[in-house]
Amino acid sequence: MSRFSKIQVISAMASTGMVPVFYHKDAEVAKNVVKACYEGGVRAFEFTNRGDFAHEVFAEVNKWAAKECPDMIMGIGSVVDPGTVSLYIQLGANFIVGPLFNPEIAKIANRRLIAYIPGCGSVSEVGFAQEMGCDICKVFPGDVLGANFIKGLRAPMPWSMLMVTGGVKPEESNLKGWFDAGVTCVGMGSNLFPADVIAGKDWGKITQLCKETLNIIAGVKK
Repeated sequence: MSRFSKIQVISAMASTGMVPVFYHKDAEVAKNVVKACYEGGVRAFEFTNRGDFAHEVFAEVNKWAAKECPDMIMGIGSVVDPGTVSLYIQLGANFIVGPLFNPEIAKIANRRLIAYIPGCGSVSEVGFAQEMGCDICKVFPGDVLGANFIKGLRAPMPWSMLMVTGGVKPEESNLKGWFDAGVTCVGMGSNLFPADVIAGKDWGKITQLCKETLNIIAGVKK
């Protein structure tokens, strides 16, 4: 069962403006990354379902985070089918993110009052996802669709809450472009977790990157 409500999830994403996106097969590495992000001010974290036994890693990290990072909202990403959603809900996922929109996932998530943030690549997909109860929609791939897509979508649909993933960098010019276009928050993966930093276990660097990025976001948000 999720520890945080949909309202708490949405509020955390909107207030901080960033959701780190990360996967590692080693639970100890994942724990250190989550802790580093937490100390950097992150309050919503997306662990991606991308490797064999990813659910086992998530289960261990989620239980650990409940004690060590009590205000961290742990969610699962890269989910495309209902069966996988059910599995992660049993493991305590507080929100579900996917690269695509699957209405069957929306039904399961809504039944348990868990936030589902589907990947959408058109205005019609966003509209249909909203109709199915998705409060925040993920614009993906962001580097392909661009900031103008978000700006154009929100002109006739200003109520839309959007999270862009793909093409997001911890740089002021990049982040300002996304928030000026009207995103609610951004999802950031490899640019927030450089491979050499992870390999070198420089957790302090990740904390620093998170702090700097959140400070930039606070400055550019409207």
